Amino acid sequence: MQTRWLKQFFLVLAGGLLAQSLAFAQSDAVGRLTALLADVQTIEANFEQLTLDASGTRIQELQGRMQLKKPGKFVWVTEEPLPQELVSDGEKIWLYDPDLLQVTIQNMDERMSHTPALLLSGQADKISESFEVSYQSNERMIEFSLLPKDPDTLFDRLRLTFVNGELNDMHLEDAVGQKTSLYFFDLRMNQPLADDLFVFAVPDGVDVIEE
Repeated sequence: MQTRWLKQFFLVLAGGLLAQSLAFAQSDAVGRLTALLADVQTIEANFEQLTLDASGTRIQELQGRMQLKKPGKFVWVTEEPLPQELVSDGEKIWLYDPDLLQVTIQNMDERMSHTPALLLSGQADKISESFEVSYQSNERMIEFSLLPKDPDTLFDRLRLTFVNGELNDMHLEDAVGQKTSLYFFDLRMNQPLADDLFVFAVPDGVDVIEE
């Protein structure tokens, strides 16, 4: 009986130590990511975007540019062969599809606030509320893995890589195994960006859908 009790005691103790270790690792990872993002007020960059299906087959390759400004403002533009423009002023999001001559407008909600653009342009100190965070690093590079706590988030896993303290790439995986990778270049941080850049002017002759 005493032996069984001792076994149970050590199992509980080990479980408690593991939970403390995981909590410390989470806190350390969040702290490192928050520190990298906290001093960034604006980001401008060009990017290359590659999308693979669950089998690893390339299904899409795009180029584009982004502009981000805290809190919650961004412009995310992709070029041919799938031109689109995604704009947020922190309260509304406009999605413009020139091929369809259509603009979709929706209010920012909790689900949209977990998008990668808003993660980068949002409040860094709230990351732990939305994600389980871990990381691995070496002298030049640190890679963060973020798992959303909300099952309705638009992706199942997000990885962010910083090289010498600057954002280098981003990788997303959704529920069906589709993977999207973004590689950033010509990165510029903390340059002045006017607020009116983040308000979309609807072109004439375009259908407007408000959700």
